Amino acid sequence: MFCQECGKRPATLHFTKIVNGDKTEFHICESCAREKGEGIPGTPNSFSIHSLLSGLLDFNSPGSAAHSQLSPQSVRCEQCGLTYAQFSKIGRFGCSNCYNAFADRLDPLLKRVHSSTSHNGKIPKRSGAQIGCKREIEQLRRELQTYIEQEEFEQAATLRDRIRELERKLAEL
Repeated sequence: MFCQECGKRPATLHFTKIVNGDKTEFHICESCAREKGEGIPGTPNSFSIHSLLSGLLDFNSPGSAAHSQLSPQSVRCEQCGLTYAQFSKIGRFGCSNCYNAFADRLDPLLKRVHSSTSHNGKIPKRSGAQIGCKREIEQLRRELQTYIEQEEFEQAATLRDRIRELERKLAEL
C-alpha cells in the first residue's frame, strides 16, 4: 500500500481517527507524517502513553463528585513520596505502593478509560472450554447461594442440577 499523501513511498504508518463517531483511516509514509505533524512511535516527537494518561488525569474538576476533598498536593505515597499532582504530570507511578495511595482517585479514571475497574482478560480458544466452564460454575454457585438465602428452593434445585451437569462435562475435558 502506497502513501495516500504523496503516492510515491510505501505507507508505513496507519492512523485511525475517530471524531464525533466518524472513523477515518490514513495510510501514510514517515516523511508525510512528519510534514503533517503526526507522531511517529519510537521517535523523540512521538505521542506517548504517558501524555495520554496525564491528559486523562485532569478530568476531575474541583466541582465534580469524583474530586476528592484533598488537594492533589496533599495526596502522597508514603513509600516513595510521589504526590498525585506529580503522577498526573508524568503519567507513571514511583513505586507499587502508589496504586494503594491513589486508589480513590484511580477508580473513576479506570472506569472512564476501560468501562470497568476489574480486568477479566481473554480466554484462549484452545483451553477456553475449561476456563469458560469453570467461570460458569462459579457464577451459578453464586446464584444458587442467592436462591437458597431467598428460600426459592425450586430455582435452587434447577441450578444445582445445572452445576452438576457442568462439573461432569468439566471432568470429561
